[in-house]
Amino acid sequence: MSDFINEIERRRTFAIISHPDAGKTTLTEKLLLYGGAIRMAGSVKARKAAKHAVSDWMEIEKQRGISVTSSVMQFNYEDYCINILDTPGHQDFSEDTYRTLMAADSAVMVVDAAKGIEAQTRKLFNVCSLRGIPIFTFINKMDRESKDPFELMQQLEEELGIKTYPVNWPIGSGKDFKGVYEREKKVIQVFDGGNHGQTEVETVEGNVEDDVFRDLLGDGLHDKLIEDIELLDIAGDEFNIEKLKKGEITPVFFGSALTNFGVKPFLEEFLKLTPPPLARDSDQGEIDVFRKDFSAFIFKIQANMNKAHRDRIAFMRICSGEFKKGMEVFHVQNGNKVRLTQPQQFLAQDREIIDEAYAGDIIGVFDPGIFNIGDTLCESADKFKFEGIPTFAPEHFARVRTVDTMKRKQFIKGITQISQEGAIQVFKEINIGVEELIVGVVGVLQFEVLEYRLKNEYNVDIKMDRLGFKNIRWIENKDIDPKTLVITSDSKLVKDLDDRNLLLFQSDWSISWALEHNKGLVLSDISKS
Repeated sequence: MSDFINEIERRRTFAIISHPDAGKTTLTEKLLLYGGAIRMAGSVKARKAAKHAVSDWMEIEKQRGISVTSSVMQFNYEDYCINILDTPGHQDFSEDTYRTLMAADSAVMVVDAAKGIEAQTRKLFNVCSLRGIPIFTFINKMDRESKDPFELMQQLEEELGIKTYPVNWPIGSGKDFKGVYEREKKVIQVFDGGNHGQTEVETVEGNVEDDVFRDLLGDGLHDKLIEDIELLDIAGDEFNIEKLKKGEITPVFFGSALTNFGVKPFLEEFLKLTPPPLARDSDQGEIDVFRKDFSAFIFKIQANMNKAHRDRIAFMRICSGEFKKGMEVFHVQNGNKVRLTQPQQFLAQDREIIDEAYAGDIIGVFDPGIFNIGDTLCESADKFKFEGIPTFAPEHFARVRTVDTMKRKQFIKGITQISQEGAIQVFKEINIGVEELIVGVVGVLQFEVLEYRLKNEYNVDIKMDRLGFKNIRWIENKDIDPKTLVITSDSKLVKDLDDRNLLLFQSDWSISWALEHNKGLVLSDISKS
C-alpha cells in the first residue's frame, strides 16, 4: 500500500499556458532537458536546421511555428514523476486548451517581460481561475528589454485579480541583465548570456549589502536592488500556501527560457509548492485519488498521430487507483466493459507502451472509435461519472464539401474523426435534398488546419464557403418540434452529429426575436451532454 501511495504522491501534473510567442514551448523544452528526456533543445525558429520544438509534432505546426494541439510529456526529475501538458497558445485553439486544463492540477503561466499580460494570457488565466487551481508565473525574456518588474507585478494584480509573490527578483534587463536575487536563499544567480544553459549557473551568496555584490553589479544596479528588496519586504504580499492552493496568490519567477537562465531554480521550487494529484468531482461526490479502484476521464482524442498506422489515441487523466495494461473497465457512457489495450505514455510524438500508471498520470489508449471527450472509465461496480467537459459555441461557420464527389466516403470519415477530437464541430442542414455539412470553429485558423489535415491524412480536397452566422444555440426543449419554430429568414435550423437540434443566427437580434416568437423556447450556448 505504501508503494502505491508513494507513486501517486510523487506525481506532478501541470499545464503550461501563455499568449503566442511568450516562450512557452521553449520553457517546456528546457524542463525536458533537466529531466533527461531530450539531449538538445530544438528551436521552432531554426527552420534551416530542420529543428522543431519536440512538443510540436503535427506538420502544420512545424511549418507555421505555432502549437495547434496540446502535447503530453512525461519525465522523471529527482524523486518526482512529471506530466507536462503543453497547450496551444493561439486563441483559435482555446477550446483544446480548456479541455487540457481539466486534466491538470496546476498551471504555469509564461509572460513576456516586454509585453506583460496579453489577451490570450488573460483568457487562459480566467479558465484556470474557474477551476481554482494553483497558478505559477514565469516572466520570460529578461535578457531582452522589458517592462519594469514592479509594473509587471501591478499588471498581474490589477488585470488578473491575483496577489503576487516574487520568489526571485531581476537585476537589470536587456543588455544590462545581470541575473536574479533569490529572496529566500539570499543569493544572486549570475546571468551569462553565452551560456545557453547546458551547465550550472554561477551563484554568489551573502548579504545583499556586501561589497561583493556592489563589485559584481556596479553602484547603480546594486543601489536599486537594495531599494527594490526593501520595498518588496515592506509592501509586498506574504507567501501563503493555502492561498496558492486556491489560486489566490501566484509565485513569480524571472528568467530567460531561451538561455536556460532561471529554469532550474524555478523547476525545483515549483515541484516543492505544486500539489500532488487532486481529487475530482463526480455525480457521486468527490473521488479520492488514493481509492484502490482505477478511474479516469477522457479529455482529448487525436487521430493519425502516426501516419503509417492511421491510429487514433484517446488521452485520459487517471483520477484514482492504479492502471494495469490490458485491464477491463466500465465505459460508463456506453454501458459496456472495454479492455484498455496498447496503453502509451508520450514525449510529444515519441511514445512507449507501458505496463502500469497511477492517479495523476496522463496515458493514451487505442481508440477503435468508441470514445468521446468527457467519457468516464472506472473499475468500480458502482459506476459514476466525472463532471462533463462542456462544448462551447463556435463563432465562425462554413459550408464544406468535397471537390471530388467520388471521395465523399473519405470526406465524411475525416470530418467525423476530426470533429470527435473536438477540433471542429459539424452540423447537418435539415430540409434539403442532399445532406450538406456546416463546420463551426472557435477560431478561423481551425479552418486552415481542417483543410490541411483532410488533404494530408485523408487525401481529400475540400471547398469551403464561409457563412455569415455569428451565433449558435442548442435547443434545450425536448417537447418542441423544431420544424414548427418561427425564426427569421437569416436563421437556420441544423442538427449536430449526436442528432441534437440547434439554431444558427446571424445576430443577437435574431436570437431575441426567436425567443419572443416561440413561447417557452429554451436556448443554450453550451452543449451539456
